[in-house]
This record gives sequence, C-alpha cells and structure tokens, in this order.
Amino acid sequence: MAATPPVCEFGWPAVDARLPGVDGLTHSIFDQAGPKGLVVTFICNHCPYVKAVIARIVRDAIDLKDHGVGFVAISANDAEAYPQDSFDNMKRFASQNALPFRYLYDEDQSVANAYGAVCTPDFFGFNKDMKLQYRGRLDASRKEIGPGDLRRDLYEAMVMVALFGKGPSEQQPSMGCSIKWKVSPYQV
Repeated sequence: MAATPPVCEFGWPAVDARLPGVDGLTHSIFDQAGPKGLVVTFICNHCPYVKAVIARIVRDAIDLKDHGVGFVAISANDAEAYPQDSFDNMKRFASQNALPFRYLYDEDQSVANAYGAVCTPDFFGFNKDMKLQYRGRLDASRKEIGPGDLRRDLYEAMVMVALFGKGPSEQQPSMGCSIKWKVSPYQV
C-alpha cells in the first residue's frame, strides 16, 4: 500500500542513534553528516518505489557530498514478516547497487518511530545544525523509473540548505510503500 509522509516540520531536531551497518560495524547517524548537513532516508530492499530510484539516490548522494552534505540510509522494515528486507539481504542490496553511503539496520524500529518515518523512500534533510529543512521527494518518479530530465527535488533542496541553512518553503511529499511495522506506533 502506498503511503505519503506529512509536510516538513521546519526546525525539528534530528535524532541520533547507533545502528549496525551492512559493513559489519556500528555507526552513529550523526557521524554521517557533512559540514553542511545530512540526508537521512528510510529505504528497504524490496520496495518497488525504492528499486525504481535507487540509482538516482546513489547519484544524488554522491553529488551532495561535493556540497558538504552527508547521506545515510536506514531500513526498519519487519524482516520476519518481509524476509527480503533481512540484514543479509540488505548487504546484498548495498553491494548490488554500490551504495556510497552507510546502510543501517533499525531492527527494533525505534529510530523509524522517532523520525516518524512513513514510507520507503522517506527523505529527511537536515542543515548543519541538524534541524529539519526538507521532507520531500527525490523527484517525480514513482514505482517506475521516470525520465532522465526530471527535476531533482531532494538534490536542489539540499544544495539550498548547504548554501543558506534553510530549505525551500514549497516541498512535494515523497511516496512509497508503507513502513512494515512489527506493531504500528499508531496502535501503541
């Protein structure tokens, strides 16, 4: 089922956590930040929305590094109910897609819950002070790969954040598969 996250809550503070990465080490989310900001994205291995744009996510992460913006991806899906999102499959996914950023596992889903993550992909763009400035889409792609000339919403917004510390006032929400919760945080 497709889900759409809420609009950006400007100034919301990022949440740090230490999570296991597909490289076999444990990493702090904040340690992935660049001097000008950080993109925290929630993805998973099986989502058709993620699969359609993973090459563009990789491209934008590489290009944003040149602007001083770091990037980290987190998978929080219930791997028991969705085995294709297991930690071993995360390792394969990272290798197959040559991810140039840390891919971390939020097994207990506490980080996804703290961020209010809704879907995969769900992008959170923070400035150098780790205050939220972007909560929107990568581009206009959906479950299919869009044309190569699509406006790069996330990239352009985060370049603006790197330059001015603030994101655009107009943002289009991301869309993707809902996070596969073990127990919905909305039922707790």
